[in-house]
Amino acid sequence: MPAAAEPHAVAVLQTLDKVTARVRTIDVRVGTTVRFGTLLIRVDHCDKRPPEETPESTAFLEVAEQRPGEQPVLTFAGWMFASSPALNALEHPVYDVWVLDCKERIQSE
Repeated sequence: MPAAAEPHAVAVLQTLDKVTARVRTIDVRVGTTVRFGTLLIRVDHCDKRPPEETPESTAFLEVAEQRPGEQPVLTFAGWMFASSPALNALEHPVYDVWVLDCKERIQSE
């Protein structure tokens, strides 16, 4: 029987600005929001399978776009999978965001 995925405190995300072709790796703590260009990226959950299982990291992200002088508009909310980034991808003309990994396992009591 497969072991359950374990919660982690940090999501490792890869970002791409399609205009400049700039790729960046960012660490985002669960429960926090970071800005990437006009995007506000919030990580609500990050799970990773234990090492003895098939590798997989999943994260629940909320992505909003905020242009100068405007309120944020939610453009994506859902689970992203490190092994299959295209399965549930952010659809945006300028930016791509995908999950690479989860780190800092949260110890269960």
